[in-house]
Amino acid sequence: MPETQGILIWTFISECPIPNDVNDLLVAGEVAIAAYKTIRDSAIFTNKRLIVRDAQGLTGKKVEIYSLPYSSINMWSTENAGSFLDFNAEVELWTRAGHIKVNLKKGVDIRKFDKLISNALLKD
Repeated sequence: MPETQGILIWTFISECPIPNDVNDLLVAGEVAIAAYKTIRDSAIFTNKRLIVRDAQGLTGKKVEIYSLPYSSINMWSTENAGSFLDFNAEVELWTRAGHIKVNLKKGVDIRKFDKLISNALLKD
């Protein structure tokens, strides 16, 4: 099984509309639920996984896609912004592939984000 090197860090800036082209990535029965703008692209929660698209290079034409099936997440934690000088909330995911940290910029609802993960992992 591949391992991420160290901690993989993503930054989600704001909630955004679900990109139309994400449907090309979905399998039968998979539905996009929510999307977040990242620094150069987007992250999409589906009913089966978290998809993070990362545009690379100067033109952004090269795109790396991370697919994190919810079944690979062993544990998670959330930390809300502590004061008016603390602009980021943080989510940490411990997965079979390694440790992932997600920084949520000010304005991203940490409790909604936490509920997305909870619903994906704890549903019957």
